[in-house]
Amino acid sequence: MPGLGTIINFAAIVAGGLLGLCFAKGLSKRFQTIITIACGLSVLFMSIGDVLSHMISVDGTRIVSKGAFTIIISLVLGSITGELLNIDRLLNNFGIYLKKKSGNENEAGFVNGFVTASLTVCIGAMAIIGAIRDGLYGDYSILIAKSILDFVIIVVMTSSMGIGCMFSAVPVAIFQGAFTALGFVIEPILTENSVNSISLVGSILIFCVGANLILLETESRFRFNVANMLPAIVFSVICSYLPFLE
Repeated sequence: MPGLGTIINFAAIVAGGLLGLCFAKGLSKRFQTIITIACGLSVLFMSIGDVLSHMISVDGTRIVSKGAFTIIISLVLGSITGELLNIDRLLNNFGIYLKKKSGNENEAGFVNGFVTASLTVCIGAMAIIGAIRDGLYGDYSILIAKSILDFVIIVVMTSSMGIGCMFSAVPVAIFQGAFTALGFVIEPILTENSVNSISLVGSILIFCVGANLILLETESRFRFNVANMLPAIVFSVICSYLPFLE
């Protein structure tokens, strides 16, 4: 059944959110803070490992680095495009809409939790490739693996950042559902180089999400505007077709 993987992923995030809320009831602010920082550090180092795995390889006795120009071009052009579209405002407005519709208007951190969790579970090659394979071949194995990861992430995030994190299931359903529906159009575009580029740039964006989690608890005014950097994913695919960047 096409789309089953996304349905399972949606359910896993909701279940993780509900479990996280149960944990949150017994946690003081001090514990919520340290859990948020721990989650941020985990996301940081997982993304660093993924970035390095796509940038560095061993050629005989030499260590070879690649992908630097893809990163620069994708992030710069993607950020400019995102700023022009103001994706961050759109995502925040959607969070405010869900906050009102779900009756959580008294939850001060709802929108921040929603946006942070949404960016964490939506970005990356697993979401895109998994959804396409689900739509084309009914193979939802990638999305099952992603669902397990998302479940754990949302349990931790919800326990420290609130119920808004659970509602990240909505953009996941929309985002992955779109790739599942458009699989026949998108699948021919995604070569091995394209998937590697998506993973590389997507992991950098996830790194920024992890950094934001830590900065949130240090009361820093600096934040990575990750939502407005999302078009970098599209430019990473374009870069994968440019031979001079290999």
